[in-house]
Amino acid sequence: MESIFHEKQEGSLCAQHCLNNLLQGEYFSPVELSSIAHQLDEEERMRMAEGGVTSEDYRTFLQQPSGNMDDSGFFSIQVISNALKVWGLELILFNSPEYQRLRIDPINERSFICNYKEHWFTVRKLGKQWFNLNSLLTGPELISDTYLALFLAQLQQEGYSIFVVKGDLPDCEADQLLQMIRVQQMHRPKLIGEELAQLKEQRVHKTDLERVLEANDGSGMLDEDEEDLQRALALSRQEIDMEDEEADLRRAIQLSMQGSSRNISQDIPQTSGTNLTSEELRKRREAYFEKQQQKQQQQKQQQQQQQGDLSEESSHPCERPTTSSGAPGSDLGDAMGEEDMLQAAVTMSLETVRNDLKTEGKK
Repeated sequence: MESIFHEKQEGSLCAQHCLNNLLQGEYFSPVELSSIAHQLDEEERMRMAEGGVTSEDYRTFLQQPSGNMDDSGFFSIQVISNALKVWGLELILFNSPEYQRLRIDPINERSFICNYKEHWFTVRKLGKQWFNLNSLLTGPELISDTYLALFLAQLQQEGYSIFVVKGDLPDCEADQLLQMIRVQQMHRPKLIGEELAQLKEQRVHKTDLERVLEANDGSGMLDEDEEDLQRALALSRQEIDMEDEEADLRRAIQLSMQGSSRNISQDIPQTSGTNLTSEELRKRREAYFEKQQQKQQQQKQQQQQQQGDLSEESSHPCERPTTSSGAPGSDLGDAMGEEDMLQAAVTMSLETVRNDLKTEGKK
């Protein structure tokens, strides 16, 4: 396919593309075709002048635009026919009654030129295969031998004029190569207009997608995907919150246990209960701090007394402070029992919190 010469549509120069695709090369330019058109216009003017340059028909002819070309790049069948005469080629109307009576199988021809509403394109045989070389296509279109007659019949029904190109076409690389191999076409070429429309649609879609991305701060999530993301984030936050709460609780309990191991006093009265509430713990800590202050005051008083008069110190020896129970050794036992009780209460509290967290996680 790459060896096939195929000019794509530019402006309204379909006649130029048609001729070059037929001859398989850049044989004609708009300037050369315009020169042929001007020559035809001059020949027609001279024929009209034979009837008199002062006649009404002649003046009307001069006022009319050229019938062989226009500013858009259109060229008439006369221009194309004269251009092909340079190469010894002739055009015969394929869908004329005279040619149809000959019953010539289209597959036995070498090329066709088709025209409809000022558009020209070539159908040519290269090697052993037929190709639609329409300049409005993005590339050559392979036509099977069995489909060729149907393709031409369809063009006739659509109003196309079809011309058979008679004569020997110039040699070309594509024809020589395709004499030895056959090509296969997996995808049909599109019309240039369809491709441009598709590209435009892709650009519009891309622009819309960029706006969606900007609206979503770059996330670009569709509604369904965004809902899934939100649900996943919510579950993740719940798990993180549960982990954070459990970690905070463990740290608080650990600090509480550390504080209790350092500060448990011998003077905290022993209780018979094992399940202590937070309010009871708070009250017992307040009582402990009050007694600690009292001890500090007593120690301060003792130091002041020791600095007093020696005689007064000998006559008034410092008494050993006792607890409310009056037994010096009883306070130690009370403190040890209270410490064990506090640790047991903290352990049970931690176990309860863990069970609640597990239950909440299962939900």
